[in-house]
Amino acid sequence: MLLKEKLASQIPGLREEAKSIVKNYNTKVIGDVTIDQLYGGMRGVKSLICDTSEVGLDTGLIIRGIPILELTDKLPEEIFYLLLTGELPSAEDLKALEKDWDSRSNVPDYVWKVIDSLPKETHPMVMLNTAILVMENESEFRKQYDAGLGKDKLWEPMFEDCMNLIARVPSIAAYIYRKKFNKGPRIESDHNLDWAADYAHMLGIEDKDGSFKKLMRLYMVLHSDHESGNVSAFSTQTIGSALSDIYYAVSGGLNGLAGPLHGLANQECLRFIVQMRKDIGHSPTDAEVKDYCQNLLNNKRVIPGYGHAVLRVTDPRFTAFLNWGKENIPNDETFKIVEQLFDIVPKILIEQGKAKDPWPNVDAASGSLLFHYGLTEYEYYTVLFSVSRILGLTAQSIMARAMNAPLIRPKSVTTNWVKNQIG
Repeated sequence: MLLKEKLASQIPGLREEAKSIVKNYNTKVIGDVTIDQLYGGMRGVKSLICDTSEVGLDTGLIIRGIPILELTDKLPEEIFYLLLTGELPSAEDLKALEKDWDSRSNVPDYVWKVIDSLPKETHPMVMLNTAILVMENESEFRKQYDAGLGKDKLWEPMFEDCMNLIARVPSIAAYIYRKKFNKGPRIESDHNLDWAADYAHMLGIEDKDGSFKKLMRLYMVLHSDHESGNVSAFSTQTIGSALSDIYYAVSGGLNGLAGPLHGLANQECLRFIVQMRKDIGHSPTDAEVKDYCQNLLNNKRVIPGYGHAVLRVTDPRFTAFLNWGKENIPNDETFKIVEQLFDIVPKILIEQGKAKDPWPNVDAASGSLLFHYGLTEYEYYTVLFSVSRILGLTAQSIMARAMNAPLIRPKSVTTNWVKNQIG
């Protein structure tokens, strides 16, 4: 069964279930909001529905009921199928999805021209977001909405737009890398490769043993989704709730991903490791790593990659990258520092009570693996993150339209209102 057919068969039951919950339990209170949460960016406030994935304080990422560490051997195509249907695809289903994405992968010529017209100093994320936004010209959702398509069927053109975007973004992102960093002409797609491996191929990174392609598959799986309260997902869903098409919505979401407190964090972590190695002047001993980190804390600075907005355990995605590094690049100097930090930093933070979560997040490891393969341009790392996260952003957007999700419009209050409430 094709992915679209599979999803179409599930939607009536999902809609009926949601209607029943609202009808029978519409007044049931599921939480309270504290002043701390109100002033703290709504941290922890339960106010969104996201069935594609969840992030538990002590579990990390779970995709459709399956912990992420049980999915590290899967392809991104399988993860996307799982995000939408709650099931992993059969071999036949997977082959059909790969063929479908390949058939949609041709990028309109005007997109290349727009990228080429941007100033040389343009940030890679601006290049990516601009390319995605100009493809709004291709939106089936907008065309069919303007033609009067009923809301119960709007998920179908949303599905088509999302599938097109996913299929095309690796070519666009790879060309941005090659153009921005003077790597040579655009590399054409290899239609015999899977989605992530083809992206690796188009980047043009030397990969004699195929391990970089394997890393890209893992990278795309681990960063694919992280529930809907993070900045990029929440922004995408908020924009989409206004019935904006996916090109508007994802472009807006990725603008949020570009921030230092979200997707930009991976490059900050690698920059920290490289700077430490430079400052110390040689491969550091454990004692030197500890002193270096202690000095940062003494000067009221943070240790990049440690702590997370939600998690209170080691991010399982970090564990997946750590295991991959141990197996594939155990002697890499930069990766060895990642291992040292993992052994040293949590102990320091626990001793000093510096963080609610002293454990590493995914950003603490990912950059070192990319660095090993010669992908050393920090500015580009958030583009890699974006290519992966588009899987989750689009899956959530398809489900929102399938469920006739309403306009997202939380109520704001004034400081005077708060003062009156607290007496």
